[in-house]
Amino acid sequence: MVNWHIQRSTAGRIFKRVSEVPPQPVAIVLGARVYADGRPSHALEDRLAAARDLLLAGKVERILVSGDHGLHSYDEVHVMRQWLLDEGIESRLIYMDHAGFRTLDSMFRAAEVFRVRRAVVCTQAFHLPRSLYLARAAGIDAVGLEADRRMLIGVAYNHSREMLARVRAWLDIHVLNTRPKYLGPPISLEGPASATHDEKTSG
Repeated sequence: MVNWHIQRSTAGRIFKRVSEVPPQPVAIVLGARVYADGRPSHALEDRLAAARDLLLAGKVERILVSGDHGLHSYDEVHVMRQWLLDEGIESRLIYMDHAGFRTLDSMFRAAEVFRVRRAVVCTQAFHLPRSLYLARAAGIDAVGLEADRRMLIGVAYNHSREMLARVRAWLDIHVLNTRPKYLGPPISLEGPASATHDEKTSG
């Protein structure tokens, strides 16, 4: 029932092609695994490529990368930013959320810290219904672009795990009233992207 409810609530808001996506102010790229040598995993690279293509097509004005930077030794957001820089995206258009530990954290922080009201979420198709459901719960009018550019290892596992994650998302919103691990002062996406930089950020 929960899975049906979440999928139904996002019907008509998920797109397969960049050309189909209605213009929005910002693309939100949800974090995923990165490697010690500074490479994004294939799943994350595909999410970043989706956001890049949206920006180059004029569908969004800026990109917010949201991932796990809870430890000095593990840093998704700088890897995400560097990939976009290497693809020719200007630094001033890339904003970083260093505390996107979970999809819930990313969406509520986007709404409450970065004041996002409308967005395109970039992630794989299996992840999009829950992502948009949580975005709406946070107050964001979001649509999604599927970032499925290759067949990933563990597809069946991801889908089965996602069924449980959707139940957890429903409980977080309707029963547990779960909040992000960290919030903080507001940062406007109309202001300079450098406001999201830290001591590691260069360029």
